[in-house]
Amino acid sequence: MEKRIELEKRGRNPAEITEFVLDNCRSTNIVGLTDEFVALKSLSLINVGLTSLKGFPVLPNLRKLELSDNRISGGLNLLLTSPKLTYLNLSGNKIKDLETLQPLKEFQNLQNLDLFNNEATNMDNYREKVFSLIPSLRYLDGFDIEDCEVDDSEANEEGSEDDEVNGNDDGEGEANEDDSEDESEEMTDDEDKDIRDELNESSDDDDDGNGEDEEDDHDDDDEDSHDGLSDQADGSALEDASPVRGKKRKHEDGGEPGN
Repeated sequence: MEKRIELEKRGRNPAEITEFVLDNCRSTNIVGLTDEFVALKSLSLINVGLTSLKGFPVLPNLRKLELSDNRISGGLNLLLTSPKLTYLNLSGNKIKDLETLQPLKEFQNLQNLDLFNNEATNMDNYREKVFSLIPSLRYLDGFDIEDCEVDDSEANEEGSEDDEVNGNDDGEGEANEDDSEDESEEMTDDEDKDIRDELNESSDDDDDGNGEDEEDDHDDDDEDSHDGLSDQADGSALEDASPVRGKKRKHEDGGEPGN
């Protein structure tokens, strides 16, 4: 662990470091992490192999402590040197009963505690007992006292930003829809105008066609009238010719007796 601490320091002054990650470095207790880290606000010791918290330093500004997946079974009183602690993850350890958790009631700012995958979670009325033990506690194992899931403040902030972006997009969408409607209306007006023009042209064509038909009808009437006059003339001529022939026949008939 000491080598890992030196590596993570990267030449920085321990008093200026606010976040430290020592996950997966192997040690059964805390070695090399000193009281010099007075500005430390977040410390992660996940899967280190800790069996106790012996050697835990005084970290007056520590607010978030990750101790999941170790083998811690007690000694939580050693964490009282960090009174500002608000988040503590002890999931995947060896805590068996409520008595082991008693030191946590001294934390006045502790709001989020995770004991998932500890034997203590199997005791009767586990959640009610833990919430009663730690009055400041708001979330236990990711859920509040009403079994509502923990709120993620970062997710909420991102959601607000997304809403603002979506709001702008919606505004643009509405504007685009309005433009589309205006364009469609203009297209409709143009189409109506074209249709009216086509109808007018069709009506003009019909009028011209009707005029030609009327002229043809007049021509037909004239031809019929001429034919009628011709027929009348022919009839008159026949009538005029018939009496002559009749007279001639009579004369011829009358001549035969005289002969």
